[in-house]
Amino acid sequence: MKETVRQYTRRIAGYSEGKDPLTILKSTPKRVERLLAKVPGRALVRRPARGKWSLAEILAHLAEGEIVFGYRVRMVASKNRTPIQAFDQDVWQKNAMALRHDPVGAFELFSVLRSQNVAFLKSLPRATWAFYGRHEERGRETLERMARLYAGHDLNHLRQIQDLAAAKRVGPARRGK
Repeated sequence: MKETVRQYTRRIAGYSEGKDPLTILKSTPKRVERLLAKVPGRALVRRPARGKWSLAEILAHLAEGEIVFGYRVRMVASKNRTPIQAFDQDVWQKNAMALRHDPVGAFELFSVLRSQNVAFLKSLPRATWAFYGRHEERGRETLERMARLYAGHDLNHLRQIQDLAAAKRVGPARRGK
């Protein structure tokens, strides 16, 4: 059964509950890099199961999500109460062929954008973190809430990457078998 928007939002926000979202956001690229260090390139594109994303697809999704995140936080920081357009991640994934076929490039794009987005958020006056946008599906989201959701989104995908990478690793770090 597919999650509702409310269920998804609750689950994703729950992953980062009680944690500093900026710390999570800043550390994610290095954590992804470590997890993928021993995964052979050809293993990045293999899907683990029907309907599940490959590592390359997750990397493409993270890169595209970072583009969206950067745009959204800049729009809300520049104009309180701005509308936030939703997007269908599955449609974006279908159209992300260039990024899926270049997982290293997708990871580099994600890393560079994330670094800039974290720097941008850190540069904002504390009062600006209360600015909000009106998300089409989720309603009112402050910059604080957006950062927490993206941190939870990171933790969700880090768990997926960890599981997939462990199954595809080469050398002594490989578990099982």
